Amino acid sequence: MTGSRDPRAWRIDDDPFDKRDKTRSHTAARDDGTWRQPKIRVVQIDHEGRVATNRFGGFHGSQNIPLHTGSVWHFSKTEVEHLLLATAAFTLALALMFSGGILGAFDRGTVAFTLACILSLVSLAPAFLLHEIAHKVVARQYGCWAEFRADPPQLRFGILLAAILGIVFMAPGAVMVAGNTTRSQFGKIALAGPVTNIVLWTLGLLVWLPLRGVGLFDIVLSTWMWGNAILAAFNMIPFGPLDGRKIKSWSEPIYYTWLSIAVGVLYLTYTNTSLF
Repeated sequence: MTGSRDPRAWRIDDDPFDKRDKTRSHTAARDDGTWRQPKIRVVQIDHEGRVATNRFGGFHGSQNIPLHTGSVWHFSKTEVEHLLLATAAFTLALALMFSGGILGAFDRGTVAFTLACILSLVSLAPAFLLHEIAHKVVARQYGCWAEFRADPPQLRFGILLAAILGIVFMAPGAVMVAGNTTRSQFGKIALAGPVTNIVLWTLGLLVWLPLRGVGLFDIVLSTWMWGNAILAAFNMIPFGPLDGRKIKSWSEPIYYTWLSIAVGVLYLTYTNTSLF
């Protein structure tokens, strides 16, 4: 049998979001010639037990979303590439921040900039990387498809901002999730990220206490604690795509409990370390 690919075949692909909207057929165009843009989907279950998608702005019926049945630690080739890209860009932006921007990096020299890259990779990159992996693992435990996807425009913007102003403000990417989850499960998927940062901060504290003031160890561990404290507190803000908004919509008592913990961790870091 010849002909074009069955448009329903995307449902059995590894990535349910990949390539679905890439083929711009004539039916995808509006009468004025503009293209319909892909929209965010919130996956729900309908009364017949099928997975239904509710796009922001209207209900669009039922679709079969492939459920995860393999190991929660499975990473596709595409996901690994995106994780490496985001980690490298995040590390570079942080190194530029520690160097005072691109001009400061030139002034300090190659050796100093290389050391800043190593410090960023060892002390701060794990805070971002494990935060995202925590989202993925919990989502896959609930039977969802979940993979990290980098955001190249945000990565470029973050590196440029760090190079010019010496500050880091970037969203390297996020874990894309598709599947049937309850509000409670969705909230727990979101909470996994900040909780992971708080656990990492606690581990750093336990190692830092006996090594406080000991040269390089103090610098590395203080940076580790600052990175995890900031990420935990920042992601608990109940705004936009941040974890705090999802957690708060699930359970306000749980949200305020973990918000208090995150703010307390940040305060303890600020008052007891000498990094800044």
